[in-house]
Amino acid sequence: MKSLVRPAVSLFLLLSLLMGIVYPILVTGVAKAAFAPQAGGSVLLDKGGKAVGSSLIGQNFSDPKHFWGRPSATSPMPYNGAGSGGSNLGPLNPALIDAVKSRVEALRAADPGHDNAPVPVDLVTASGSGLDPHISLAAAEYQAARVALARGIAPDAVKAAIARHTEGRLFDLLGEARVNVVELNLDLDANTQR
Repeated sequence: MKSLVRPAVSLFLLLSLLMGIVYPILVTGVAKAAFAPQAGGSVLLDKGGKAVGSSLIGQNFSDPKHFWGRPSATSPMPYNGAGSGGSNLGPLNPALIDAVKSRVEALRAADPGHDNAPVPVDLVTASGSGLDPHISLAAAEYQAARVALARGIAPDAVKAAIARHTEGRLFDLLGEARVNVVELNLDLDANTQR
């Protein structure tokens, strides 16, 4: 029995050292060297250099002068990174249907010029993680008139800001064009006075 315990304990200690200490330090070092902004959390700064968010995690915007992102299904508060996850409500679940209906009504009330226009689906349904900072280009364009009116600026200025923050399809092949809501709102806050 002694002949089996010593090699087992030695192997356990060696693997604990390699996989528990050396490997994580090596992977972290490579990540920080090759992907410094992402490894640092993709932190966004305001004009004063204060951290105000991350380009990877959405924020809850409800002011009419801001673009609104996808609804968050995280709890106890929206866009809670510790509670990442979807609502797990199926498409026929009455709770999801009621939530979508109330979100559509809220958007139509905030954007009265779109009474008969279809509401982009990503403005009324949560993403799988509940943390998505992006909306579709259609969702941004749907809100542009409201944001321009609330800020007292020309709609073309808002459309130009949307264009600056539009990210194309991944490898020009996957997904669709999308807009980072957090970055877009920070840009508008920094460049408009209302």
